[in-house]
Amino acid sequence: MHKQPVIVAGAGPVGLITALILARNDVPVLVLEAEPGLTHDLRAGTFHPPTQELMEPLGITARMHEIGIKVPRWQQRDRTEGIVVEWDLGLLKNDTPYPYRFHLEQHRLTPIVFDLLKQYPHAQVRFSARMAGFTQDADGVTVTAQTLDGDEEITGAWLVGADGGRSTVRKSAGIAFEGFTWEERYVVISTPHDLGRYGYTSNAYIADPDEWLGIFHMPDVAPPGLWRMAAPVKPGVDEKEALSDAYAQRMLKRFFPVTEELPVPYRGIYSVHQRVAAQFRQGRVLLAGDSAHVNNPLGGFGLNSGIHDAVNLGGKLARVMNGEAGEDLLDLYVRQRRATNLEYVQNISIKNKQILEEKDPAAKRKWIDGQRALAADPVKAREYLLSSSMINSLRHADSIT
Repeated sequence: MHKQPVIVAGAGPVGLITALILARNDVPVLVLEAEPGLTHDLRAGTFHPPTQELMEPLGITARMHEIGIKVPRWQQRDRTEGIVVEWDLGLLKNDTPYPYRFHLEQHRLTPIVFDLLKQYPHAQVRFSARMAGFTQDADGVTVTAQTLDGDEEITGAWLVGADGGRSTVRKSAGIAFEGFTWEERYVVISTPHDLGRYGYTSNAYIADPDEWLGIFHMPDVAPPGLWRMAAPVKPGVDEKEALSDAYAQRMLKRFFPVTEELPVPYRGIYSVHQRVAAQFRQGRVLLAGDSAHVNNPLGGFGLNSGIHDAVNLGGKLARVMNGEAGEDLLDLYVRQRRATNLEYVQNISIKNKQILEEKDPAAKRKWIDGQRALAADPVKAREYLLSSSMINSLRHADSIT
């Protein structure tokens, strides 16, 4: 057993999955989490087919399937024209054992991974331990953690920054977060009112030049679950107004044939970024997930690409720690995951947003006709779904040497 652990900053899905892979490969690991417990993040919750494949050997996917929702079909809609295309992921049945999207909110995934991690005595998660900074040399890293008992210095072999978009690890390393922030914020609301009764699949995107909408049906303690919606908030709209019940009810009535006030148990607002770290590795410090890259949520790429990072990095770092490969293997992680994020996740998520808010009627007509033509051709439809499901993304990453 190695004397020095790998230190992972952040007990979100990316940090915990990285830690689980290391622990399964007999590598000691210490996860530092600033919060007093697992966080209750309601933003992410769509898992694409290859992500389910990657988590299956870890024991995660089977447990997720006990409580989540399978989404075999999803819709692209236009607010005035209705359904543009209803995509059938069954076209991927020969490409993946999971030919569907899967919905389970992030805060219900992390307890599953945490529970699996607790099987390993050489894995530890410390809550209320905020990563405040680090130093490194050729032999390891020394992390300063702010704990309830004061500052503590912890030594480790490597440091993985999985501490989110505001990553202390990334900032302490002086790594630039290149890209931009969208002018508008996103408001997220949820309702237990069953939107499926109006013909919506459990995942749908409604294009509209003034206010588009993304719909995600999530499991809850009682059927029919929660229908979560994301929409843009125009610049200049006060946050208090965007989070008001009047704003939520107006949004619901704009898109759905309802006249009564619907229950809205949750609402939130957040800024949206398209950024990628200038480097994913600095010596013995590595970045993964939102610490390394962030994007708008249209297409469900953020959490998925973070998990793809975790599996790639966890496997490679375990080999390095076990003496099975040299440190240059970690540069391959950087090449594979950074290039894939730049070329795939950033470009397609930006394009998805631009499509939903297209204001030129001719351009919108061209998109609608083009999507319908794609869907009518099974070969082209499958190719489209290979990209939108992130299968091509992983294949591309694996091809990088």
